[in-house]
Amino acid sequence: MSAVTEPVVDLNADLGEGFGRWTLTDDDALLGVVTSANVACGFHAGDPSTMRRVCERAAELGVRIGAQVSYRDLAGFGRRAMDVPRGELADEIAYQIGALDLFARAAGTVVAYVKPHGALYNRVVADEEQAGAVVDAVLAYRRADGRGLPVLGLPGSALLRAAAAAGLPVVGEAFADRAYTAAGTLVPRTEPGAVVHDPHTVVARAVGMARDGEVVAVDGSRVAVRARSLCLHGDTPGAAELAFRVREALITAGVGVEAFG
Repeated sequence: MSAVTEPVVDLNADLGEGFGRWTLTDDDALLGVVTSANVACGFHAGDPSTMRRVCERAAELGVRIGAQVSYRDLAGFGRRAMDVPRGELADEIAYQIGALDLFARAAGTVVAYVKPHGALYNRVVADEEQAGAVVDAVLAYRRADGRGLPVLGLPGSALLRAAAAAGLPVVGEAFADRAYTAAGTLVPRTEPGAVVHDPHTVVARAVGMARDGEVVAVDGSRVAVRARSLCLHGDTPGAAELAFRVREALITAGVGVEAFG
């Protein structure tokens, strides 16, 4: 009889989302919980000093660093839809990856993956052209071993299809604090109930996603969410405490918490 393999999940959070004297995320507290840090690269949030500081702390704690790339939209926090030509968008994303990688290398580590943010994340779920721009940018960066960076995104998205077709590693993720449609996509933030605020519900959804591979959609149906990584939003009130509760609940449920390879 073959042994039953226990589920394993990565915990990622959006970090470094401040600018100058303004701060949004409790980076130090979250870095003590997560296994991967999506670091803002200056286009929707973040500045050089913040990027450096988060990279240094992540390196100290052994947390993997990911480039959270965005449209050039500081005023809208990267959540406004934009039509950017493919070549220009690829250049802007490559620029963000390179900027963060400089600070990661100075801290003794490297950028380990790429994840789009906000409106760009939602756009590349279905938009082949914009998804292609993200992939073009990632292909412009090569690790020391010659391999491309993994791309983190919504399972079944145009982005992950394009990345896989280009030979890039792909990692599907799920969101315990976001509502899902019956089609397995995220409910837009502009709609009521798009964000799940109750901590008990968020914890229960996280365990269900990691252990059972499913979540209840807004229409009551059960949707498959086979994801290797769970996102814990860092800009919600009490995010660090909630992240800690999620991690403890996962471990108690027999789910391993480890960064993806």
